[in-house]
Amino acid sequence: MILRVFPRRTSATPDDEYVRTGPPDMLPLPPDVEAVHISVTFTWDIEDALYLNQAWRRVHPKVLLGGPAFEDERAGDFVPGRYLKRGYVITSRGCPNSCPHCLVSRREGPLRTLPITEGWNVLDNNLLACPPEHVEAVFRMLSWKSYEQHLRPLFSGGLEASRITSAIVESLLEIKTERLYTAFDRPDQKEAIAAAGRILKYAGFSRAHHLYCYVLIGYPGDTIPAAEERLRFVWNSGFCPYAMLYRDEHWHRQKPLIGAALEWSRFQRQWVRPAIVRRKVIPEPLNL
Repeated sequence: MILRVFPRRTSATPDDEYVRTGPPDMLPLPPDVEAVHISVTFTWDIEDALYLNQAWRRVHPKVLLGGPAFEDERAGDFVPGRYLKRGYVITSRGCPNSCPHCLVSRREGPLRTLPITEGWNVLDNNLLACPPEHVEAVFRMLSWKSYEQHLRPLFSGGLEASRITSAIVESLLEIKTERLYTAFDRPDQKEAIAAAGRILKYAGFSRAHHLYCYVLIGYPGDTIPAAEERLRFVWNSGFCPYAMLYRDEHWHRQKPLIGAALEWSRFQRQWVRPAIVRRKVIPEPLNL
């Protein structure tokens, strides 16, 4: 068995008995552990992971360090439950786009499909860019009738707005989609966001229950007024905006925030919780 170690716990971290977070504790390892894998998703966790690599070598002779954070490591097939909690699924790697602030193309290479495994939360970087037969197969896997799951499908990885067509929306309705995300990462995506919002709203989807949009903010050259304009545009297009603060590979989560970085962080916090977002765009009525 493989013991998987993560620098920190997130909502996607596996929760079985062969998972640890941080350095070794006083508890003995299960006797059948053959190797320890330290999995690093974000570049800002690499420094902590290097420390974990040394710490775990003191308790087990075979320790491997890797994960999406490392550019020289090409992601392979997806193994359900190994590095992501059961229910999360990845059916493709890479992306055909070369967005200036995105590392997917550089780290995962050209778009390629993977064997489809069962799950309900799809994390593909660009599922809709895959061949139509692959997309259809993923939807069949997610369908309520063919896959007896207790949770309705989520598309947390995001669906590219320019690829959302009436046929895609019909499939999303058939599989009883719980929630989907799209992304507004570049100025030239504005029309696609608006068009996708119109198609989805016409089909019965709404921001109250289904529609969210990741909005990249704080990248070089961005300003808070410009970012707020994009966030409000996303709301008016029918999506609940979810601000994603730009971080390059040199960012460290434990570094004190000062100046502009602190201002951006405070601004982002106002645009990541739906309840707060609704109060910002729909102010509470005055009690006169």
